Amino acid sequence: MQLMTEIIREKQQGQSHSPQTIQSLVQNYTVGKISDYQMTAWLMAVYFQGMSSAETFAYTQAMLDSGSRMDLSDLPGYVVDKHSTGGVGDKISLILGPLLASCGCYVPMLSGRGLGHTGGTLDKLESIPGYRVDLPLDRFRAIVEEVGISMIGQTAEICPADRLIYALRDVTATVASLPLICGSIMSKKIAEGLQGLVLDVKCGSGAFMTSLDDARELAKLLSQVGQNHGLQMAYSITDMNQPLGRMSGIYCEVQESLAVLAGGGPTDIRELTLQLGAQALQLSGIKDNPRQLLIAALDGGKAMETFQKMVAAQDGDATALENPDLHAPSAEIVLKSPRAGYLVELNTAQLGMGIIAIGGGRRTKDDIIDPTAGLEMLCSLGDEVKEGGDLIRLFCAKSNLLDDGIAQISDAIIIRDEAPTLNPLIIETNLQA
Repeated sequence: MQLMTEIIREKQQGQSHSPQTIQSLVQNYTVGKISDYQMTAWLMAVYFQGMSSAETFAYTQAMLDSGSRMDLSDLPGYVVDKHSTGGVGDKISLILGPLLASCGCYVPMLSGRGLGHTGGTLDKLESIPGYRVDLPLDRFRAIVEEVGISMIGQTAEICPADRLIYALRDVTATVASLPLICGSIMSKKIAEGLQGLVLDVKCGSGAFMTSLDDARELAKLLSQVGQNHGLQMAYSITDMNQPLGRMSGIYCEVQESLAVLAGGGPTDIRELTLQLGAQALQLSGIKDNPRQLLIAALDGGKAMETFQKMVAAQDGDATALENPDLHAPSAEIVLKSPRAGYLVELNTAQLGMGIIAIGGGRRTKDDIIDPTAGLEMLCSLGDEVKEGGDLIRLFCAKSNLLDDGIAQISDAIIIRDEAPTLNPLIIETNLQA
């Protein structure tokens, strides 16, 4: 293998790596032969210089080859998953996974923790008392077969390289890189043994891809990698210029997800769940009114029942979810509007950083998450607000952190005299649902 300094310098100068170099780099970091500071330097070089398509394919393959692959071909149904590129208030996986399983699909979902300003599905699941995200692969597979879905974190067997690099990217500001995002997402999804994958590619101020062109490029790159490995792919590019739903944080997102699973919840959460779910069912071969099948499962209780079965199978206490005082925050503050007008713009990434400031995310790899932390949007883009009116409620376990949260989010809000033109929630899709 080349010296690590040579590999870093090669990428700093915009040169392309060979597949052998990338394979060796990922393998050696996984086994501890490359230090965190050297890997950070390489990640930063990739962040600024990018990778060619060939390098991205090689990087994804190297991540995949660092561990095992599941074989679920014997299951008597369609094996499908969904992945979001990350946003604020994005709790769709908590709803859509059980929903698809209640409609007859099998959903082996390897999820991640918070990354940058975005929330992590695992952190939210771990706020459920007892819920285990660290199951061995044989138990993971058994739950998928029995319940239809299991949601766990990366294991020592599946893409261990990504587990290490993912944590490093989170705390080194190297998240928003197309090839790194692609390698991280697709290595895990291919390793799950899927037949189909639905992508929710976020676009806007709270997404890693802030422009529509970048979101399109990522969607197409992810789709190409998946298709190269035999997966059926569908994607939707969706708006992330404001948080999804009203609640963003940790346990508060579980609560909002339960409301949707019970047939209610915010309209935008329900609509996006139905959009992505209908795409997944179409991939599985259900062409006739897939949305109606999903609506019936939500409104009839089947999706909620599947979620509860998954929680119980993973040692979680499903009855604890009925306790209204579970993870109740002990401190809160409400941000008021400095003037009258219309809410025309939000820096949604800053809102995510505000959640981190009050304990709902990590600044270092070893930080402990506060499950009570979060924010509630008391208005939406386009709403007319009064001077002194309520805009955002912040809440957490430690009152001394609230000022830090307010400092992060107070500049994220723009109010003007004229109402804005808003983006649609679903901007475009390659498979109409």
